Amino acid sequence: MSLSRRSFSASITAMAGAIAALGLSAQALAADTIKVGVLHSLSGTMAISETVLKDVTLMAIDEINAKGGVLGKKLEAVVVDPASNWPLFAEKGRQLLTQDKVAVTFGCWTSVSRKSVLPVFEELNGLLFYPVQYEGEELSKNVFYTGAAPNQQAIPAVEYLMSKDGGGAKRFVLLGTDYVYPRTTNKILRSFLKSKGIAEADIMEEYTPFGHSDYQTIIAKIKKFAAEGKKTAVISTINGDSNVPFYKELGNQGLKATDVPVVAFSVGEEELRGVDTKPLVGHLAAWNYFMSLKNPANTEFTKKWAAYAKAKGIAGHKDKPLTNDPMEATYIGINMWKQAVEKAKSTDVDKVIAAMAGQTFPAPGGFMSKMDEKNHHLHKPVFIGEIKADGQFNVVWKTPGPVRANPWSPFIAGNDKKKDSPEKM
Repeated sequence: MSLSRRSFSASITAMAGAIAALGLSAQALAADTIKVGVLHSLSGTMAISETVLKDVTLMAIDEINAKGGVLGKKLEAVVVDPASNWPLFAEKGRQLLTQDKVAVTFGCWTSVSRKSVLPVFEELNGLLFYPVQYEGEELSKNVFYTGAAPNQQAIPAVEYLMSKDGGGAKRFVLLGTDYVYPRTTNKILRSFLKSKGIAEADIMEEYTPFGHSDYQTIIAKIKKFAAEGKKTAVISTINGDSNVPFYKELGNQGLKATDVPVVAFSVGEEELRGVDTKPLVGHLAAWNYFMSLKNPANTEFTKKWAAYAKAKGIAGHKDKPLTNDPMEATYIGINMWKQAVEKAKSTDVDKVIAAMAGQTFPAPGGFMSKMDEKNHHLHKPVFIGEIKADGQFNVVWKTPGPVRANPWSPFIAGNDKKKDSPEKM
């Protein structure tokens, strides 16, 4: 039963060859797909806003795969849940890049989550598409910002409130969740308001923590502030599930849009789902897309989403499918990335970054979306919508066309010296 040294050696060689072949087969199988990271909170305070972005990413991946994939390969989603835990975003981001070897990641909502993952993506040369409006003051080679910069949302919204059509507001309440996006946005808006002659005494600023649920005292303070004379408006940068108790309390205390209009930057169709919107009619939101926009591209987008939500049994959406601005920004981003990969003929991050410059895509918002050649931001139109009784928005104002993003606000000192390109940041 003994084996000669030669036959034993031959057996070992054959076994090693078989193992190597199996390894190569596994590698080849892995190479048949392109992995795509999905980094959104599916639990915690931000799940109300982020879960649907995971779903629309998966819809876009299914759609791309049904048309043959990218470079002849199917896309494979790798979904992780950072659970509204900001340090966990960095940990999950590192996992996606080092263990899962994703070619690109679509994710984050809050700026604190984006700031958490940014050093990881820059260190490992990963690629992140960020789909939500933000405060600007950032430009990274490794990020494409498909949401709005302040000049594509916050500034036009406040200009509208100050105009005759917007009610001619003279006093302002800056109300937000306590983190980087609301604080930086309000720093920009405070400077902007002062440039327009608004006195310090006519600006009230308040912050609440993530997950805050008791707005009774704050709404009472707003009512008192508004009663002191001059037309008052509220600019809300409240994020996540705190929007539900905020709007409920707004209705409870009878703060109507005709008295004190609220314009929100982080409230869309999804956040209003769990709120009685009848007392909120006329309050405002500023976005770059609304579900109610009438055009062929949006009709197709909303129909696709309704069919997908029903087929997948997505909670809430299978019976009442809603689309919103960050969903549109996500959808534009993944399709532009696909186009850039095909142009580059590679998923290599540096090649894809170069190919992203100038990419265009027919946006559901009814315009040709374009990625700026330099600053990694989309050119976007601005819409201001009034809340309707059914939770949808009636557009009351819009820009004539897409606006080029300015990530470095002129209302923050020193920004005039900053470059409009991330290459040498």
